[in-house]
Amino acid sequence: MNIEELRDYCLSKKGVTEGFPFDQEVLVFKVMNKMFLLTNINKDLSMSVKCDPELAVELREQFPQVQAGWHLNKKHWNMVAIDGTISDNQLKEWINHSYNLIVASLTKKLQNELLNM
Repeated sequence: MNIEELRDYCLSKKGVTEGFPFDQEVLVFKVMNKMFLLTNINKDLSMSVKCDPELAVELREQFPQVQAGWHLNKKHWNMVAIDGTISDNQLKEWINHSYNLIVASLTKKLQNELLNM
């Protein structure tokens, strides 16, 4: 997966927007204005995704490419090096997991707005 494929996949999800809220290097994807994925466009490709805390630890133990999120709550965020050793399907699964966690945390009103987009 390259940066264009990552971007296209994230933007294909319902209610997703992108932006640079921190600086001109960190591209952030949000669903209903809540972050679910961050990536630095000027470094080796990686992504930070939200993760269930127990799963986050399991993934860090199982995959050397997965580490605690940089500058994020390490209990809930993983940083994944996208170096070609993890399949695109696995990366998409982690993106979906992050997206779904954020959607589940939205108010019922926002969830309904998302459903009706």
